[in-house]
Amino acid sequence: MEKDEIVAQKMKMLNTGTTTVGLVCSDGIVMATDKRATMGYFIASKDVQKVFQLDDKIAMTVAGSVADAQALVRIMQAEFKLYKLKHGRNITVKSAATLLANIMYQYKYFPFYVQLLIGGMDEKGEIYSVDALGGVTEEKCTSTGSGSPMALGLLEEMYVKDGSIKENAKIAIKAVSVAMKRDCASGEGVDLITVTKNGFRRFEKEEIAKMA
Repeated sequence: MEKDEIVAQKMKMLNTGTTTVGLVCSDGIVMATDKRATMGYFIASKDVQKVFQLDDKIAMTVAGSVADAQALVRIMQAEFKLYKLKHGRNITVKSAATLLANIMYQYKYFPFYVQLLIGGMDEKGEIYSVDALGGVTEEKCTSTGSGSPMALGLLEEMYVKDGSIKENAKIAIKAVSVAMKRDCASGEGVDLITVTKNGFRRFEKEEIAKMA
């Protein structure tokens, strides 16, 4: 099967459509996503997880093929455990981004149909954007997925550079919410996580509703 045929088949698979947001703050990072998964114009699921904890202080958002995203999460979680066993410490955020980029590059001829944000907390908060071919860029304020043009418009205006998680968490929620109003592939509410020096935290629906 030719590469183009494989990519075309992946594009027909279950997709998350998606709006994801990643913001670097003075005391850590904020990541937010919607929860809808689609098959073409059909809503396949209304409660899909698109932001995952990979390590004590590292998280990753996914946009694209659900199967590819879930496979990458499993690979990364296993690699982090092996790294800790070998080196006796957790992997850094920058090293995690490099590892992910190398994995994506290795499969560039039969790519994972995904767009990823990986971030966390070392001495400071860091977020990296990784594309399907392994390209990686460090970001302070970014969004991926089909709803990203709407989300980025709001983020460019409202993101508080060097602001706290308390300030920017509300902005991340609002950015995803705005995208859901115009992007049919995004919807079903907001999932919100933070990573600080105290570790990973996923917010409950009630907490998110109070901040919205």
